[in-house]
Amino acid sequence: MAVTHPRPAAEPVPAPSGRIRLGPPPLESGDRLTRAEFERRYEQHPEIKTAELIEGSVRVASPVRHELHAKPHSILNWWVTAYWMATPGAEAGDNATVRLDRENEFQPDILLRIDHSKGGASLVAADGYLEGPPELVIEVAASTASYDLHQKLRVYQRNGVREYIVAQAFERRVDWFILRDGVFEPLQPDERGVLRSEAFPGLWLKASALWEGDLAAILAALQEGLASPEHSAFVDQLNAV
Repeated sequence: MAVTHPRPAAEPVPAPSGRIRLGPPPLESGDRLTRAEFERRYEQHPEIKTAELIEGSVRVASPVRHELHAKPHSILNWWVTAYWMATPGAEAGDNATVRLDRENEFQPDILLRIDHSKGGASLVAADGYLEGPPELVIEVAASTASYDLHQKLRVYQRNGVREYIVAQAFERRVDWFILRDGVFEPLQPDERGVLRSEAFPGLWLKASALWEGDLAAILAALQEGLASPEHSAFVDQLNAV
């Protein structure tokens, strides 16, 4: 019978002399941080593209799926941008960092705001971040189980975001909330299934067309809204400020 002999233990590798160089502190989902520390760590991790501070807790975004996020995000971004182009005094943003309060710094998928000089509630800070609530925030969510319809909804509501849209890919539905007396209430579509913004007159959305990828129907509803007397009056109001 062959006899095996244990291998001799590997010689320990001496540690290099001098101090150990540590990398930047981590930024991971679940970390509890102040807003200042969150921003400091975020700036030290350029490899992280999307991170948010929700009620003092860090959330680092997962990889994005095309059908469940990227595609509806692109359609809604195009829809909002078309409205922006027709509405001087309004301004859109994609994945902009928004400071809402001391424990909440979000990076909404899409936002639409009124310029601060025109009476908007948010402003661009000296360092380029937005401070204060945009008038409209849009989030694309995989399902109703996401942060967007729970923690983030409550934070947006508390901070005075006037309208909040959550596009839910699994359920193939769009929830559009209007802030009334400090509480979000669902916006009801008209008899044709078109949702009409109150904060941005003329911003109309054929919600069912989003999931069908029917860009022509989305554009037709928006063009109708942009041609409405309400939108014309809104533009005049912004220009008068």
